[in-house]
Amino acid sequence: MYTYKTRGTCSREIQFSVEDNKVKNIKFINGCPGNTQGVAILANGRSVDEIIMLLEGIPCGNRGTSCPDQLAKALKQYKEQH
Repeated sequence: MYTYKTRGTCSREIQFSVEDNKVKNIKFINGCPGNTQGVAILANGRSVDEIIMLLEGIPCGNRGTSCPDQLAKALKQYKEQH
């Protein structure tokens, strides 16, 4: 399980695993439950690069980031470390 500490969002952490370049078991800690659960379900089983492409840069209000954007950042960090 990989853990990423979020910045600038209501969620404070994202946990996930990667198997054969597919993201699984995505869990947001805190945040808007409906939104984070929806993002997690829709992203589950997709490739790391596909999720980054789809979610990177999505803003939430004037925060400059969002929970989906933070998932993309988490996956980019994962790629750099693995």
